[in-house]
Amino acid sequence: MKRVYLLTFVAIVVAALVGIGMAHHSGYVLISYGNFFRYESSVWATLAVLLGLWLLFLLARYLLSVVFVSGGVVNPWSRRNRDRRTRLAIEQGQLDLAEGRWASAQRNLHRAAEAERQPLLYYLGAARAANELGRTEDCDNLLERALERQPQAELAIALSHAQLQTDRGDLDGALETLQAMHDRHPHSVEVLRQLQRLHRQRGDWSALIRLFPALRKEKALPAAELSELEQRAWGENLSLAARREKDDQTGLQSLERAWEQLTSAQRQEPQLVLAYAEQLRQLGAQALAEKALRTALKRQYESHLARLYGLVRGDDPVRQLQTAEGWLKQHPDDPSLLLTLGRLCLQNRLWGKARDYLESSLTLQRNPETCAELARLLAGLGETDRSNQLFQEGLVLLDERLLALPLPEAVRS
Repeated sequence: MKRVYLLTFVAIVVAALVGIGMAHHSGYVLISYGNFFRYESSVWATLAVLLGLWLLFLLARYLLSVVFVSGGVVNPWSRRNRDRRTRLAIEQGQLDLAEGRWASAQRNLHRAAEAERQPLLYYLGAARAANELGRTEDCDNLLERALERQPQAELAIALSHAQLQTDRGDLDGALETLQAMHDRHPHSVEVLRQLQRLHRQRGDWSALIRLFPALRKEKALPAAELSELEQRAWGENLSLAARREKDDQTGLQSLERAWEQLTSAQRQEPQLVLAYAEQLRQLGAQALAEKALRTALKRQYESHLARLYGLVRGDDPVRQLQTAEGWLKQHPDDPSLLLTLGRLCLQNRLWGKARDYLESSLTLQRNPETCAELARLLAGLGETDRSNQLFQEGLVLLDERLLALPLPEAVRS
């Protein structure tokens, strides 16, 4: 309030001074241009005219701005309205995309992409919506249009294209896209990640193995995940090598070649030894499988290797049993080893000893395999009731969902 009073006081003082000046010194202004124009007046009147003209100019400018603004609002093709429609298309298109309204999302995002100077994200969104609708031609056309508008985003567009191809089941097309990008951008971590996922999905373990050096060099995956993936890939490759040939002898040669491709360190990995020995067993090379497992277990004991040791038949069953019993001293509470000992005793026709080992294994762990082996033994020994009981228990352990299934009244009673 004090400020208002002060400004009022200053205005009164200035007006008084101007009035005094006008009364004592009116001044004189003469403007002449040949015989065409002549203006003659006092200084204060001239200043008043100039002030009026200036105010008139401000008023005219304001009126013109009002006319142009109103014209922009009314005219549907004005830049203002075009920008507003584009903004609404972006907002609605993104909402449609998030909520799965694919047709509306494709329409709105395509419209937004055509209007924007940086349209990449909108083209990608529209392409995804078209892909979800099964409109593969529209999807590819949108991605091509995105590449025309923003050629510098080639890698991003190709990665999106490969993912969309994978989503619609076109794995060969996705592989072609990613391989082309890998050739052009060999250090791209995202290309490597998508390639390894695609190789796994296709079951192309040989191609995945060839990709491991690049994955390791570019650190595309965490070290632990990469190590686990390598073991799985080599294991699957061993299985494929064994199954690739119809003839067992040829399959064995193929398996041996695949095994020799592994490094010395890899040939000591328990998971790879397990895969190798299992394939040897299936090809009938029982003695080779027994030797591989025995060597690996002597180097490092693993329960799953010990279990498989009981399923192979070496050249000397007695020696095989003695070898496994040697492991029992350090691992007396391993149910898998006790199951293996029971099986090896069965191979050597040691019925009582086999029963003891199998009973001990069941005490430690209720396992369907152990139930089946002991049930077979008891059936052979004439203990039919206990054998049937163990067979039934083994079936339940194989799939406990059986317990939830309804049974006829006569059976339940």
